[in-house]
Amino acid sequence: MTTSYSQAFLREMPKSDLHLHLDGSLRIPTLIELARGRNVQLPSFTEEGLRKTVFKSSYSNLGEYLSGFQYTCAVLRDPEAIERVAYELAIDNQNENVYYIEPRFAPQLMMDPERGVTLEAVMEAVNRGLNRAKIEHNEKPEVKSGTRPEFHYGIVSCAMRNFGPKGYSPYFSRFYETMEYSQHMEIVVAAALQMVKAVVKLRDERGIPIVSIDLAGQEEGYPCSKFHEVYAYAHKNFMHKTVHAGEAYGAESIFQAITDCYADRIGHGYYLFDENKVTDPRITDRKKYIRELVSFVADKRTTIEVCLTSNLQTNPAIGTIRNHHVKDMLENRMSMTICTDNRLVSDTTVTREWSLLTGNFEISPKQLKDIVAYGFKKSFYPGAYIEKRNWAKSVMMHFDQVARNHALV
Repeated sequence: MTTSYSQAFLREMPKSDLHLHLDGSLRIPTLIELARGRNVQLPSFTEEGLRKTVFKSSYSNLGEYLSGFQYTCAVLRDPEAIERVAYELAIDNQNENVYYIEPRFAPQLMMDPERGVTLEAVMEAVNRGLNRAKIEHNEKPEVKSGTRPEFHYGIVSCAMRNFGPKGYSPYFSRFYETMEYSQHMEIVVAAALQMVKAVVKLRDERGIPIVSIDLAGQEEGYPCSKFHEVYAYAHKNFMHKTVHAGEAYGAESIFQAITDCYADRIGHGYYLFDENKVTDPRITDRKKYIRELVSFVADKRTTIEVCLTSNLQTNPAIGTIRNHHVKDMLENRMSMTICTDNRLVSDTTVTREWSLLTGNFEISPKQLKDIVAYGFKKSFYPGAYIEKRNWAKSVMMHFDQVARNHALV
């Protein structure tokens, strides 16, 4: 038995999206148009064809899920295209009453050294698109009058856990060839460190609201502990930190994210509760290890960025949504927020993710409000703490009004 929330309420209530890949969230018509204009070959040039061949309703594994990024990144190696996609992404969120987003992406995947598309050009283009949508929204009469919240955003820059010498990124291919390191992992970490130093500088010198770094890509075999130096640099420069952990690997990955990378939030965190994913032979009592780690994460209020549809697609063994470990997160009173991961690749919206949660798990009105609040309170809002707190309070006051309008309080 679940509490019933109407689609109208779920759409109207204020929401956030803290785990949102820019390059996985294009509009399909935009992707097709950009591909035609930039001579990028797609498997199909129709939406129906792309849904059948690339952006499917189900995938066999994470690798297949990620394969579509070769096409989206290819059309985004142009500042005008990047700005357009960032703008459209903000508009799509505003249209479903998402008032705060943190688009994340690996800028190095969009760079093209031969064409002069630098990391700086990529970050500035994303910021221009997002900021244009922000200004347009915040100038609307209903926002200025206080009847609708302001829209804000922060940018998350991703480092890649792994890349090869013949990858589909011109930058990474060139970087791999020019680095003097002999070990593959040294090259990968060096690229990540170069990225984090560059985005800290852009934040400090140009005022681009880059609020956090992230670590994405193949999790198994590429532990985040290897990136300690990268995260230490961000940590010492007052940059927030999130890590993809527990998406395709076990609880040890989450432990490393917190202890070695100072993670403020965890991307996915799905396998936090899975004893079978604990592989370290030094951990002799898996139940105890899981229990203590869950308690530690919950007590620290380290927020889990939950991506329901994405997890079902990349982990077919889950089966149905009712098997998802979000039920364990709820039972353990963990800090969590509902996210899309990739609006295009997962064919979803924030409203749809909330519908999936509330339609399959018992979520009381108080729990629902708490989860919504975490999305704003645990955001990496690019401003002073007092400013963030006051803004979050105003958004939650709007939530209360929407709840009253729908007779939920």
